[in-house]
Amino acid sequence: METLITQLRSGAIPDNLRHLAAREGIPVEDLASNIVSGEAVVLGHRTGRGTMVVGKGSRTKVNANIGASTLSSSLEHEREKLHAALRAKTDAVMDLSLADNLDEILHMVLAESSVPVGTVPLYGAATLARLRRGAVVDLDEEEFLDVIERQLAAGVDFITVHAGVTKSLVDRFKTEKRVEGIVSRGGAITAAYIKKTGRENPLYAAYDRLLDIAARYDAVLSLGDGMRPGAIADAGDVFEVGEQETLGALQARALERGVMSMIEGPGHVPIHRIAESVERIKRLTHRAPLYLLGPLVTDVAPGYDHITSAIGAGVAGMAGADFICYVTPSEHLGLPTTQDVYDGVMAARIAAHAADLAKGLPGAFEWDLELSRARKALDWDAQIRLSMDPDKALRIREERSGTGACTMCGEYCVFLVNKD
Repeated sequence: METLITQLRSGAIPDNLRHLAAREGIPVEDLASNIVSGEAVVLGHRTGRGTMVVGKGSRTKVNANIGASTLSSSLEHEREKLHAALRAKTDAVMDLSLADNLDEILHMVLAESSVPVGTVPLYGAATLARLRRGAVVDLDEEEFLDVIERQLAAGVDFITVHAGVTKSLVDRFKTEKRVEGIVSRGGAITAAYIKKTGRENPLYAAYDRLLDIAARYDAVLSLGDGMRPGAIADAGDVFEVGEQETLGALQARALERGVMSMIEGPGHVPIHRIAESVERIKRLTHRAPLYLLGPLVTDVAPGYDHITSAIGAGVAGMAGADFICYVTPSEHLGLPTTQDVYDGVMAARIAAHAADLAKGLPGAFEWDLELSRARKALDWDAQIRLSMDPDKALRIREERSGTGACTMCGEYCVFLVNKD
């Protein structure tokens, strides 16, 4: 069966790829080459939902996670969070629902999202295990693969698979220690399954079958970071690096099969080690697109983790990260509110744009330059229009200054002083 990669290998370039290349400001031949080499992927290629490029030569993209938990499950709340993320101009969304009605929520997201949609099918498999057999760790391989196929058939664009959490890596916990252990939900469930059954990770054992399914739907695999560090003290340890080595091998197998894939990364990383972390992951995974959660640069800011994440994301983007997963202010504390989702997306977008400036990507500098000229000219309409969050900029302007001079400086405004 033909995928985008196999189509490009034959020399055929689809029309939608030409539009994407023009949008990113790069030659279409370069974009095609980056996809064939595994350094870029296209999300939404099959469904046409907000089709976009992630990877080499393209703008740094942002993802927003939503989803209900077993303690809080409301279809309407998830709808509100989805539309808050879309208003904040996220590039993609992932539905990470764990509740019993996760299929209902996913179908709503697929129907109402205007951007690519991702999932973690393990959550669906674990929910079935809990409902049918009484424990989330009682996974069934066939059931798991069936969940993946059903979600892709429903129109999911990309899926996170924790295929790098292997039995040999989990066994290392017998001799190696970590401050916080495994903090990824998918990684923890997979590791618990391995410890309970003594068997290999179903996704690692059945990876060829997983590739067959992904190829059938031309979906993007997001190779999950089940061993990501959840504490600054755990950054760059044997579990994180060991998984990344495995992900590199899995990425190569996916590319050979004609399946697009990207790599997920940490986690909690001190700011002075972010660049080396990004470069290590890129090196180990053949420079595949890198999808980062944060990274959070400190552990001590609950309630402000959208800021700790944005700091890390800006540095990581500058170092070569391609896709930023937002973190909300309620990370580590509770399920995010609609406002938390909006604020998380905005923080991540700021970090992504800062990274694009550092990368010298087409259009990034020009956006800043245009706003700077409007600011000097005291052209408030243009300043608001060019703002990353025009609604908030306008609201603050009207509440604090009305339609007159800015109350920050008043008659001492530097532009007025110099003009006079």
